[in-house]
Amino acid sequence: MNEVSSVQPSDGWPHRRLCLAADVERYSRLDTRTQSAVQADLVRMLDEAAALTGLDRAAWARQPQGDLEFAVLPEATPEASVLGPFVHHLTARLRDRNARQAVPRVRLRLAVDTGVVTDAALGHAGPTPVAVARYVNAPQLRAVLASLTGADLVAIVSDRLYQDVVRFGQPDLDPAQYVRAHVRVKEFGGYGWIRVPGHAPDDVRSAMAEALEPKPLLGTAPSRTPLAQYVNQGAAVGRDVVGGLTVGLPVPPPPAGSGPAR
Repeated sequence: MNEVSSVQPSDGWPHRRLCLAADVERYSRLDTRTQSAVQADLVRMLDEAAALTGLDRAAWARQPQGDLEFAVLPEATPEASVLGPFVHHLTARLRDRNARQAVPRVRLRLAVDTGVVTDAALGHAGPTPVAVARYVNAPQLRAVLASLTGADLVAIVSDRLYQDVVRFGQPDLDPAQYVRAHVRVKEFGGYGWIRVPGHAPDDVRSAMAEALEPKPLLGTAPSRTPLAQYVNQGAAVGRDVVGGLTVGLPVPPPPAGSGPAR
């Protein structure tokens, strides 16, 4: 049974807090012993990255979920430190770990947002915990990590954090390194900004475009044969399968048994 740890507000009122989720890619493919080792490594790397950034992990309200840790950070947490140095140190810890021999590679999706959070019977409630859960499962985030095989971490921040913190010109944060994505997961819809440490924004855009490009069915070709045709004031009007509208003289149906025109 998952436990919720750390210091939490005691007045029961919603607070504006920074929320973070770190999720391990392809965790379910690991065997039980390896899953246990990966969980321990994830906690250790988060601890080390926080310590190197000067953040107090003991004050985080942590909600472990196996391959994922969701956390609500204290109200005084500097947001720029989380988006900049913390992400940098976490990426470095991942790189060091993955360089070891005979260990399965760990790759992370990281999502960060800020907003209203309140304590609840099973952890936390409010729009921000929901948004973070949707951001970390964004199709674009999954696609970028799958495409950029050299990356150990891909991060997404909410549009609110990007506008208020990243674009403000904080040290260690370059707005040009982020790529905007419109995220739709379940009932949630909103903009997020994706960054992959060590990779250019154009690489991220290419990965997103490739993943979202419609794939034709195997063995089929686009067809512009009208699906329907009717006569309006002496002209034939038809709509094809891609939404185009054609207008011309009425076309009579071919005689039964006739072959293709030559």
